Amino acid sequence: MTDDQIGITPRVARILMSEEAIYGLILVSGMIVVSGVSVGTSVNALVTVLLTVIVFYLAHVYAGTLGRLAATDGHAGLRASLASSAKQSSGMLVASAPPLLALLLGSVGVLDDYVAIWSALIIDTVLLGVLGWFAVARWSTSLLPRVTGAVLTAAFGGVLILLKAFITH
Repeated sequence: MTDDQIGITPRVARILMSEEAIYGLILVSGMIVVSGVSVGTSVNALVTVLLTVIVFYLAHVYAGTLGRLAATDGHAGLRASLASSAKQSSGMLVASAPPLLALLLGSVGVLDDYVAIWSALIIDTVLLGVLGWFAVARWSTSLLPRVTGAVLTAAFGGVLILLKAFITH
């Protein structure tokens, strides 16, 4: 299945099929696990995860800007380097939105805290699998590599779900 067949624009595909998007989802899962250890509420998880994602995004933008400036001996210019780095790192913000939405629903009482936190972890893991599938599908039409990519990518979230299960029980 191609990006066109599922209605993904090239810009959205670039954002979602990035290392930053996958890294952002793994970061979100890890922060949910850690935030749930101390208090265990969806509000606590939402605030912890949101602030952490923003800080990591800004750190990625900063590091990317410095890297671009260093690689071009400053010829790329500060504004262009900053814009390019912000665009490159945007996958971290976009990919973290669905699990953050689950935590927000728990924070406002639409979902129980327990359900919101576990839903965010499951959404995260499913998204990792989907991103793994489509990333591999960009270079392979074979089923086995696609399934392997999906399973391996989702496994990062799965390991964190297991960690959460062992920490809270």
